[in-house]
Amino acid sequence: MSDVAIQVDDLHHSFKKHQALCGVTFSVPARSIHGFVGPNGAGKTTTLKVLATLLKPDRGSARIFGEDVARMAKQVRRRIGFMPDHFSMYRQMTVFEYLDFFAAAYGMRLAQRDKVITDVLGLTDMGGRRNDLIKGLSRGMQQRVSLARVLVHDPDLLLLDEPASGLDPRARIELMDILQELKRMGKTVFISSHILSELGDLCDSVTILDRGTVQYSGAMADLLKSGGGDGQAAYVLVLPAADEALRAALAELPGVTRVAAEPETPNRYVIAFDPARVTTSTLLSAALARGANVVEFREDRRHLNQAFMDLTKAGVRS
Repeated sequence: MSDVAIQVDDLHHSFKKHQALCGVTFSVPARSIHGFVGPNGAGKTTTLKVLATLLKPDRGSARIFGEDVARMAKQVRRRIGFMPDHFSMYRQMTVFEYLDFFAAAYGMRLAQRDKVITDVLGLTDMGGRRNDLIKGLSRGMQQRVSLARVLVHDPDLLLLDEPASGLDPRARIELMDILQELKRMGKTVFISSHILSELGDLCDSVTILDRGTVQYSGAMADLLKSGGGDGQAAYVLVLPAADEALRAALAELPGVTRVAAEPETPNRYVIAFDPARVTTSTLLSAALARGANVVEFREDRRHLNQAFMDLTKAGVRS
């Protein structure tokens, strides 16, 4: 299998006079979880529909495991599972009948279908509801059945558009656990969501889209660093109380560019430094050697919410 699950290059798409995508370019590593975020109207669903072979781009290309989504749509569809934001279900069917219908549509034989359906219901923790009518299921359970549906043909890539929409907190946490398990199974998960707090911990990489253009695409860890750029790193040192002498001593260390106390928490210091000249173990050892009682010492990471606000603009795109 290719090491790149999705490769999008200079993608453009318009709806009459409205240009939804303006040169979108990004890539997604295989066997990873990739977040796809942006304000309403940013072009997320349009991109997902292009990847799912439901829309043809006006210009540019999109490839799934090296196969062009426009020219090789049939082959691509065998390798993807697409779960749209708003999905319709055959409400008069039982859960098993619903999944069996789609398994048959993928050409599975009767003997194979029962095992596959049992497996995907077990993975989504819906095994006990296989004979329940879909119309009697809660929103969260219907989400699980929809996820099971996109898994019946064992796709390599899952395209999920707001899969946690309308779920209660417990159901969202359980969904994130399922997605982690799918990654461990070797699947690639491409997830569009507005629940940024959960994506920050879930995703290996992320693409932020705003007004049809990519504002950031890369590793989640790099996005959330607070070092201030130029190859700098930043760590947080928390002490029981403010210690100006220690702050000044750390600021004098070679490679340290700034040691700043936060106004509201003067016992919490953010240390910016050049990792090529000084290591975190050197910083911690220097603090301990001066008798500091260290409460906490960790990398300074901003929240995905803050990164999102920094990279996107206010207002709705016209």
